[in-house]
Amino acid sequence: MSRSLAFSLFCCGRVSSPSVSYLRATDGRLLTQLMETQKPRILITNDDGYNADGILALEAGLREIGDVYVVAPEAEMSGASHSLTLARPLRIRQIDERHWTVDGTPTDCVTLALNQILTADERPQICCSGINHGANLGDDATYSGTVAGALESTILGVPGIAFSLTVYSNPDFTESVKTAKDITQKALAEGLPEWTLLNVNIPKGVPAGIRITKQGFKSARPVISEHIDPRGKLYYWIGEVREGFRADGGTDFEAVHEGYVSVTPMRSDLTNHTAIETLSGWNTN
Repeated sequence: MSRSLAFSLFCCGRVSSPSVSYLRATDGRLLTQLMETQKPRILITNDDGYNADGILALEAGLREIGDVYVVAPEAEMSGASHSLTLARPLRIRQIDERHWTVDGTPTDCVTLALNQILTADERPQICCSGINHGANLGDDATYSGTVAGALESTILGVPGIAFSLTVYSNPDFTESVKTAKDITQKALAEGLPEWTLLNVNIPKGVPAGIRITKQGFKSARPVISEHIDPRGKLYYWIGEVREGFRADGGTDFEAVHEGYVSVTPMRSDLTNHTAIETLSGWNTN
């Protein structure tokens, strides 16, 4: 029988996480030994909401390989990016022993999952975010709540993977779930480089294969739509018109366009390292 629990949490700052070190790629054998004795624990979140078809499909698939815990937004939070709710209290609703919703962003969900909801014995070995309804390629990854869920997990010491199906209408998650299972199992068995998350974009249909890619750049222009509400006040919708992408070679856009799964390694460090030397003349004593 399911249980319900609702309570308020006032987020005035981050709760420091337990000291947890990554299993580097060279230490993957340790995790392999763990998997031989018990199923790995997997945290799932998303930005489309806990009832979205993508997260339900992902959970069903990952339950075949691990013990799954779901902490997801109670409503759609697409475009929330890596935002943390600080201006109001947050509410957690426990649906049952493995499912919780949060009236906040994907970042809120992961922060609360790892610092409030799950016990030390339930702490996951990996966090999978998605499956997103639509692509998170190139520049759009910076807006993505799906990518942010995996990013927050990585920052808090649990390797994260974001999964997106590059289909916007009538999505069939069959192949994307297979891909998510395969990549999750590989990450668990071999480990990920330290502080690295994976942004995985899956094309429509049966993929031609997998390519490790770099983040590309789209060609698009904003479109602002102005309207008047029944009280005579203006309101706006923000959209865009896409005009393609830059074919720089080896990008996520190109891989998906050619029918491949794109796997882009990312990290929270946004430093433009090549510009440090260029701007070194700005240093003062």
